[in-house]
Formats: sequence, C-alpha cells, structure tokens
Amino acid sequence: MTLLKSGLDWLEQYTGKPVLGVLPYLQGLHLEAEDALPRTSDFAIPSGQEYLRIIIPALPRISNHTDFDPLRLHPQVHLQFIGPGETIPPADLIILPGSKSVRADLDWLREQGWELAIRRHLRYGGKLIGICGGFQMLGKLIHDPNGLEGAAGSTQGFSFFDMETTLAPDKLLRNTQGMLSFNDTAVAGYEIHAGITTYLTHYQPAVHLMHGDDGAISDDRLILGTYLHGIFESNPARSGLLAWAGLDDQSSAPDYHAIRDAQINRLADCVDQYLDTAHLHRLLNLHVNTA
Repeated sequence: MTLLKSGLDWLEQYTGKPVLGVLPYLQGLHLEAEDALPRTSDFAIPSGQEYLRIIIPALPRISNHTDFDPLRLHPQVHLQFIGPGETIPPADLIILPGSKSVRADLDWLREQGWELAIRRHLRYGGKLIGICGGFQMLGKLIHDPNGLEGAAGSTQGFSFFDMETTLAPDKLLRNTQGMLSFNDTAVAGYEIHAGITTYLTHYQPAVHLMHGDDGAISDDRLILGTYLHGIFESNPARSGLLAWAGLDDQSSAPDYHAIRDAQINRLADCVDQYLDTAHLHRLLNLHVNTA
C-alpha cells in the first residue's frame, strides 16, 4: 500500500473525492462470471490420475456458462471451451451449452465444423449432452415464427432426437428439483427458456422433476438432453452424470457449493479489511449496527 500512497493522495486532491480503500489482488479467487468465459490458461490437464476430457463450443451467444464451473474445478476433469477457428480436439464428452440465439449459434456450429466432429465423436462411443438451447439443437427443427431471436423462420437441427422446438414469447422461469432418470440420483436446478419442445418419438426422459419429466436420453445411451441449468452443482448429480460419461473413480470430487461460499466469504473479508465501509455507510445514510 505504501507504494500507492502518493498516487492516492494525488487522486483525492485532483477529484476532491476520498479514496475509500484499495483491495489487494486475491490469487486464485473463483467467482461466477456474468458474461466472460474463463481464460484457456486457467485449465491444466490433471496428471498422475484418470481424468475425463470435456469440450464445449464457445458459442458467440453462449448463455449460462456458469453451468460448467463445477466441472472446471473438478480435479479429475479437463474442460476446454473451443473458440472460433480452433481445432476441435478428441474428448470423452461434448456439451452443447445454452444460447441467447439458438438458430444463429446452430449455424455457427455448422460453419465451424462441429456437426461432423460430433457425429464422428458419437461413432467412437463418445457422450453428448445438450443443455437448454443446446438440447433444442439436438432435435430435427427449431421454429421461430415470431422472429424472437432473429429473422422469423425455421432451422434444421442435428436430428439426434425426433423432436421439434417452437420458440414462444413467454419464457418459462422456475427453480425445480428431482432425480436423474437413469440412476435415481437427486438433482436440482432452474429452467429459463422460451422453447416448447414436442416429441414425435417417445424417449426415456433425462430427469424426473417435481412438475414432470424433462429432456431425453437416446436409445444407445450416448446422448442426453435437458432444459435444466445448474445440473452439475450438487455432488450426487455431477458424480452421476460424470460416471455416465465415463469417469468411474471420483474420490476427489469437490463440494462446489462449499467452494463458492468460501470464495464469496474470502472476498467479503477482504472488503471488510481494506475498504472504509463505515465511510461508505455514511455516504449511503445506512445505519451501522456495531453491537
């Protein structure tokens, strides 16, 4: 802090405003990001143990990418977001994430060569998960008759499931819980989507939720789709899904909720220590309880 003293004094004199504090850099702090994807350099391939390779296309209009933070922090998982123009590497599991504009991102996937890569991946026995918009891409058609996400029209999906999705003006928003259909593991999460999916063929659902069944699993057990966000956050659900994807030994699986809470508390302690919160309270006319 002493290195910054002269600069802080100048700043106060120049602006006439007090400097309320300087927060130090917190090495390794994990906070859920709003929009920015994590840097590729954050990922390191685990050594000396079995690990699962997961790749996710960095869609131009990706949404809810914090779904995958629990996987990024798992010591037995090597997760990569693959950006435009990057080589699509071999993997055990491919995840198609949510999207703010599903049809446009579906076109982008095809332009980047993902459709061929996914089909090759499945031929070799790899697993595929689609979440929300990524789940809609797994069907035959996505209809947007009202132009909610772009020009009105329809786009052909990957046709892994015999289903169609129509985008509607009213968005479904709810927290929910239930069980994975293939191993009865407890799961919780939330839905936030505008698509109404119609199944033309019956499939085993991916999840049994409190309000009904959700998603689908292909007959060959290689493909799973769901509208449920946050599905990897709880230890049981994450372990069940990773075991389905091929990771058997998960003895070092972390508790993501405990990690998230600890990191928020770490930041809060830092703010309390280095920021003049009493001055901040006075500026906001807030009563401070010192008891």
